[in-house]
Amino acid sequence: MKNYTLYILLVSIAFFSSCKKEEEKPKVIYETTQKTTSAVVVDTTKVLVADLPIHMDGTNYLLFPIGDLNFSKRMNYGSSSRNNSVSYTVSNYGEYEITGYLNNIKFKEIGKDTIYALTDKPVIIQSATYLKDHATKNKQQLLVYVLEDMDTNKDAKLDESDIKSLYISSIDGKNFTKLSTDFQELIDWKYLEANSSIYFRTAEDTNKNGEMDSSDKIYYSKVNLLDKEWKVETYNPAE
Repeated sequence: MKNYTLYILLVSIAFFSSCKKEEEKPKVIYETTQKTTSAVVVDTTKVLVADLPIHMDGTNYLLFPIGDLNFSKRMNYGSSSRNNSVSYTVSNYGEYEITGYLNNIKFKEIGKDTIYALTDKPVIIQSATYLKDHATKNKQQLLVYVLEDMDTNKDAKLDESDIKSLYISSIDGKNFTKLSTDFQELIDWKYLEANSSIYFRTAEDTNKNGEMDSSDKIYYSKVNLLDKEWKVETYNPAE
């Protein structure tokens, strides 16, 4: 009887494991030879909520992270909530970085009434990083974003299953500029104070199997933040 129960357990694990694998979707789907993305369907059931404002030291702007109201029984953000099964917090902040799965960020200049959005396009912002060292050294206040901006897997929604991209803007959210190339997955990025530049790596699904793997091409790029226009330059130290 014990052996039979063990057998059933092993079969069940194998079954659910295979189902999980089948449910995993590629990050890029190519329906034709031309690279396209499907339209993102707006979810009218979403309830958007703004976190309390965040202020980066030395700046003159307040930032309001905007995200979906997340119903979660395992999170409780204080006794002030009448229903502790509801999380009213959509972001985390620490070390000059905002993280979460945000639909937008809104900005307000201190001393003024106007509040405006970073973008009017569908995005999922995973992080927004204030380049504090760069601001101190060069008196230039910038934010760097990691986000999804294209429905690359064609499931009619934006989420972490789509390709990540790299963006930059001024501290006021203006000059919101994409640095990475469409359909190239952001691997990582870093700021180097020595030459006031951002370095980043991306991967392209060159074999078009829908996944980012070791067979795909890696691109190395840099941007000099002190240039009048943020121009992306490519280089290849691996050659």
